[in-house]
Amino acid sequence: MTRPRLGAVATAVPRYVLDQREVSERFRRAFAVRAGHIERLMPVFLNAGIQTRYSCVPIEWYARDHDWPDRNRAYLEAALDLLERATTIALDRAALSPDDIDAVVVVSTTGIATPSLDALLAERMKLKRTIRRLPIFGLGCAGGVIGLARAATLAAMDPGANVLFLVVELCTLSFRRDDLSKSNVVATALFGDGAAAAILSCNGDGPEIGASGEYTWPKSLGIMGWDVKADGMRAIFSRDIPALVTTRFKSALDDFLGRNERRADELSEYLCHPGGAKVLDALETAFGIGSGDLLHSRAVLREYGNMSAATVMFVLERAFETLPAARSTLMTALGPGFTAAFLLLEPAR
Repeated sequence: MTRPRLGAVATAVPRYVLDQREVSERFRRAFAVRAGHIERLMPVFLNAGIQTRYSCVPIEWYARDHDWPDRNRAYLEAALDLLERATTIALDRAALSPDDIDAVVVVSTTGIATPSLDALLAERMKLKRTIRRLPIFGLGCAGGVIGLARAATLAAMDPGANVLFLVVELCTLSFRRDDLSKSNVVATALFGDGAAAAILSCNGDGPEIGASGEYTWPKSLGIMGWDVKADGMRAIFSRDIPALVTTRFKSALDDFLGRNERRADELSEYLCHPGGAKVLDALETAFGIGSGDLLHSRAVLREYGNMSAATVMFVLERAFETLPAARSTLMTALGPGFTAAFLLLEPAR
């Protein structure tokens, strides 16, 4: 099959800015009267490697109780707005109109939409009536890489088509004001909201989407995911994630590269989903690169936090204009399953 090319990448964030210091202080005040051990948890905010994040609702929203329907209504409204903004920017950068899009792939795991977000967006933006739609749910943080790979497969199967890849995650809506679990504290310190769009086609002169793949570790289903409660979704994070990445990620990467007749020393750059500062430390160890070398990933984490599947697309946008002209770039993310996702970006030929 003909390799599709990445014609444009765009991102969008909601208007409410979350300053990490303010979030930390509000969290301390909210929980201090109920938990004497709260000070032992506060270093999570300081060590997260985050300065700012963005939220689809004002910070005062989190001081009130919200049931699942309330959270999902906020998700639907904000998700559609962000997708429209990201799509509009991507179309402009690719010099295309909405009527030029032949297929759309939408990844999201932080809310429920039926009709799906792609149908809602198609109606709002007047996309063509014959557009092919593929909504994908449940990939979590790995969704940016896996979803981009699925969109590339659609583009390769129809070389004349323009495929719109979209991802939106509103992770902050999962905050639980009465939950003192370590997972909720980590989520409160890490999560942000955002959306991204990309245009893929076999035409143009952008970087090519090369080989992609995944590796799911056995007996790892409980490492990451959502626990659905009556008042929303509760984040699940295992404390073992950095150790697993340090000790087992390299073999999965080598297997992916070997199956595609490639070697690690042929890679010029790593564009990684920044799940957190410790995960980035572990990835740098696994790659055998210097501490702090994942510059784009660390910058996105610092400025936007962890936006689940959308985050790696922010990393890609930051690096897009300076992708190496002669060597391959690896995109990678980790998500529920527990799964490592890989995708190679190849220089335009």
